[in-house]
Amino acid sequence: MATAKTANPDMTQMMKDMMAAFPVDTAAMENSFKTAATLNEKLSSVAIEAAEKSTELQAKWMKDVLTKMGDMAKAKSEPADYAKAMTDFASAQAEVTAEHMAAFAEIAKKVQMDTVELMMAAGKDFSEDASSAMKKAAADMTTAAKKASTAAK
Repeated sequence: MATAKTANPDMTQMMKDMMAAFPVDTAAMENSFKTAATLNEKLSSVAIEAAEKSTELQAKWMKDVLTKMGDMAKAKSEPADYAKAMTDFASAQAEVTAEHMAAFAEIAKKVQMDTVELMMAAGKDFSEDASSAMKKAAADMTTAAKKASTAAK
């Protein structure tokens, strides 16, 4: 019995040839990664700054509350003075609360404005990166197609 010898195609070589015919531009990927890393750094900076300001504001608010509580807790000579101290404390807290909430709102507003500004700039950067990558990919594909059609002739 004679065995028929069949040649198995070399799939590894075929894949190498195919990948060589369609080159990948790693520079475009690197630029995209750098743009994303820069955006993340800037967004982190905005978040950290907001957290620092919020923490400072909260600490100041708590210090004010504790100071006023100390005043309220002092011994009074008349029972009516206790009621007055509590009323004064509650009134002062309502006023201070409004001020601090407005300050928190300003921090949030700044974070929102900074974030929108960063996202718009990043969108422009990503768009430019994608556009240049597509132009280069189209040129590479055209070159590869011309090579393939020339080789086929």
